[in-house]
Amino acid sequence: MIHDNTPILIGAGMTVNRERDLDKLKSPLQLLSEAAAIAFADTGAEEIVKAALDSTAGLRFVTDSPEARGMPFGKYSNPGLSVARGFGLNPQKNFIAPTGGNTPQFMITDMAKRIHAGDQDVTLIVGGEGLNAIMRVLKGGQDRPEWNDDPEGPLQNYGDDRAGTTPTEAKHGLNFPVNAYPLLENAYRKSLGRETREHIEALAQLMSGFSEVAAEHPQSWFPVTRSPDEIATVNSSNRWVGYPYPKYMNAVMQVDQAAAVILTSVGKARELGIDEANWVYLHGAADANETWFVTERRDLHRSHAINLMSRAALNMSGWGLDDIDYFDIYSCFPVAVEIACKEIGLAEDDPRGLTVTGGLPYFGGAGNGYALLSIATMAQKLRANPGSKGLCTANGWYLTKHAIGLYSTEPVHGEWAPVDNLAVQAQVDAIPKRDVETQPHGAGTVETFTVIHPNGKPRMGIVIGTMAGSGNRFVAYVEDRDGFVDAMFERDFCDMVGNLNVAADGVCYFEPNLN
Repeated sequence: MIHDNTPILIGAGMTVNRERDLDKLKSPLQLLSEAAAIAFADTGAEEIVKAALDSTAGLRFVTDSPEARGMPFGKYSNPGLSVARGFGLNPQKNFIAPTGGNTPQFMITDMAKRIHAGDQDVTLIVGGEGLNAIMRVLKGGQDRPEWNDDPEGPLQNYGDDRAGTTPTEAKHGLNFPVNAYPLLENAYRKSLGRETREHIEALAQLMSGFSEVAAEHPQSWFPVTRSPDEIATVNSSNRWVGYPYPKYMNAVMQVDQAAAVILTSVGKARELGIDEANWVYLHGAADANETWFVTERRDLHRSHAINLMSRAALNMSGWGLDDIDYFDIYSCFPVAVEIACKEIGLAEDDPRGLTVTGGLPYFGGAGNGYALLSIATMAQKLRANPGSKGLCTANGWYLTKHAIGLYSTEPVHGEWAPVDNLAVQAQVDAIPKRDVETQPHGAGTVETFTVIHPNGKPRMGIVIGTMAGSGNRFVAYVEDRDGFVDAMFERDFCDMVGNLNVAADGVCYFEPNLN
């Protein structure tokens, strides 16, 4: 028996604007509205669904992140309501959640629970990114004050809005994903016992497969296949960003892409006359946060949150990994894919593939909204192959915030019983944390490292390690002097010993013992 209050997805839409002409660029709100229009039409009952819409959920743009809040335009305080009013609709429930790539799946799960409880009937979720257009307009010396909207109306702002880094981590550059993820990558490499060059080649092989999928996706930002050699070779087009990542291994953020999905219940879908061939069921879903701050994590090469939440979601669905036909593993950086596969129990060369879009470095890293595009793509694939099953993951901050969804056109029989996320989180929180020295002096040993190459600034090493004696963690810079940074390319700095000193401004520096 299929219960009437079972939540389902009934519409999905995506859009991309690759135009370079300033006059043909679209505002972020235009992108969201286009995706929403496609999603409404996708239901097969566009006007009926619009009339029944009673709630929206909007994802934040990059312009809401701490690093970009000074942007003069591209600000939307209530994007879901802004989109709805563009269609002449006035929903009385509108939601927005904190910055994070986990947010699309987090909000789908949350809206599904509210629909299941009878708190709302039909929900539109919109998200994406218009940073490419914003940056092009700014570089062209133009202004777009109309690319802002702050509508008066109901808004519920909810979710975990804590900063992603400690003050000490931020002081040493860990607040930038392009710095933090390479640190996690080298920790993961060390856990495998691989040499750096061998590992880079393995990463290039992995990510080349993603680019092949992106090349075939109609909404892809870079519909180009890149060979493993092209991805691994550092040159003027593929410069180092954060060692061991050249540019082609990093999520691309300056994109103009958007997606929208529409959720309702089985009973409401029947009332509205939605064709059952459009129904996609959420069979399993869970959310969990890793130990929040990177330097406090017991294991830099693992994600206990992904492990535990994926088990919980699979248990909710009653599926095993062998039952799943399609995967989309969040792919902002290669290590996000590697660790997720390890924790879920999925081989990196699984013949079913690891992405339905092509991933953030190639398909496009649409800010907080990427996973909404992957879920919309997954819905299309599942409808095209009735009865097939799909798994999507989503990740925010620095492998910090995680969400997972399991989807199929195959109905959920019996009561839809969501995961107790608090119980899952309690398991993660029970894992011991590492103590961190904020003013480390003396001897220490490196656990992981990277070399950052910020545009227009000198390169700099970053290390995370363990203090001699106390065993506490530290984070520090390595200055580009005396051959220190050159050595970080020539040697494996994991297990390198050296001394730590703190400057007057509170920044810590690690001086390696290269003898």
